[in-house]
Amino acid sequence: MNLSSSRRRLILIVLCLSTLVLVIDNMVLTVAIPPLAADLGAGARDVQWILDSYILVFAGLLLTAGSLSDRFGRRRVMVIGLALFGAASLAAAYAADPVQLVAARVAMGVGGALIMPSTLSILITVFDERERRKALAAWSAVAMVGLVGGPVLGGALIAWFWWGAVFVINVPIAALAIAAALTLMPESKGPWRKADPVGMILSTSGMTALVWTIIELPAHGLTHPATAATGALAVLALAAFVVWELRCAHPMVPLGLFRDRTFSGSSLSLTLVQIGNGGLLLVLTQYLQYMLGFTPTQAGLAFIPMAVASLACNTLGARLGGRVGARAQIVTGLAVMAAGFALLAVTTPARGLAFPLAGLLLIGAGGGTAMPAAIAALMGRVPAEHAGVGSALNDTIQQMGAALGVAVLGSVLAAGYGAAMPATAAAAARRSIADALAAARLTGDTTLAQAARDAFTAAMSSAFAISAAGVLAAAVLALIVLRDARTPAVPHPTTTDAPEREPAPAPTTTTDALATRS
Repeated sequence: MNLSSSRRRLILIVLCLSTLVLVIDNMVLTVAIPPLAADLGAGARDVQWILDSYILVFAGLLLTAGSLSDRFGRRRVMVIGLALFGAASLAAAYAADPVQLVAARVAMGVGGALIMPSTLSILITVFDERERRKALAAWSAVAMVGLVGGPVLGGALIAWFWWGAVFVINVPIAALAIAAALTLMPESKGPWRKADPVGMILSTSGMTALVWTIIELPAHGLTHPATAATGALAVLALAAFVVWELRCAHPMVPLGLFRDRTFSGSSLSLTLVQIGNGGLLLVLTQYLQYMLGFTPTQAGLAFIPMAVASLACNTLGARLGGRVGARAQIVTGLAVMAAGFALLAVTTPARGLAFPLAGLLLIGAGGGTAMPAAIAALMGRVPAEHAGVGSALNDTIQQMGAALGVAVLGSVLAAGYGAAMPATAAAAARRSIADALAAARLTGDTTLAQAARDAFTAAMSSAFAISAAGVLAAAVLALIVLRDARTPAVPHPTTTDAPEREPAPAPTTTTDALATRS
């Protein structure tokens, strides 16, 4: 796109705002659950639906939303998503019962699915290969800020106002992003293609069933009838989706992308990394609170070093990427991340805070170095006319990896903790360290408290060892599969700038120096 550098920077701010509103919302809700549950009279099942309804809809609709953005316009779809997300957030803030809140969360999931693929696809089409690394680094850095700052912001909002404030904060951010998008951002879309309703139905049902199976897996296992049924539905629907897309004359998702070694290698690497990252907050926040006595807010603040390291290495990686190449950045970053997880795997309460902080620093530095380069390598293989669905594929890959990470590492943590607890301990104490410590406080049983802490530390070590192995496997895969060479030119999609009534520019070509087709 022939846009001035100042306008491209403003567009990047809009894209970062749009991403920030999604990341913050997911994170602030974790600290809002206790007060909203008390206020609305929500039981354990209600809370699960409040948390899971969003991710089910979001993950299920990503591929469809990406296809719609290519078909009808990426800016248009993003603005619709932001409007829906903001309105649903306002409804969630003033929900009078759990059912209303779940309904609002479902609508937020639809809005989020429309926003997320559009932001990355617009970024890819606005910035050429010379600026794309820096733009992706800024986009990734904002996501990291939201990830770490979300719980802290949520705690402050709840302390100053009420639990609904964690949703109200989305409204002005969404409104600002909409106004800026309509004013500054040109429209872009791919060539007109016939719709693929069968592919949309199969992908939505399959992805929704898969996410639900992953969510239920730690609690019930695959042998539970409901989990087995949703798992079977996921396999059948996704298998049918692949067969249909390969035979369809106008497929929603160009599955031929996976024949490209850089695309498929980057995809698998990102999945392995997100499996490791997925359980990081889940496991380490419990360790900081139950082992080191941190408050929830203090536990959130402990992740600031990871955010700072990620921001610094995002910036450095964007500057060095053109010189050292994507593969070197990705492999080095993933190796550093693996070292960070290895440090967390040998962390014990006796070692205090030094090991967790050092591990978080390494994970932040490695992630800041590797992730933007990996996303750029993956997106660099996507034809510009499929930028929306390509972005959705990237988002889906990372969502599945993160969800799988929570499920797998959560199961490892629970199973390891239960196995390490004394057989004489009560069933509740063997299931949960929170219950064990509460029982120990009531009875003054210091032996039970120490046994629970030892069991949790051992289980955490196993979980983080798996994370380290997964990230290291991703590094080896990237080293073998990725290549640093110039790619063939791909045409930009059709673009228009509605606010200024500019004619669409003639198709241009761009190349991506990150990776090459095998």
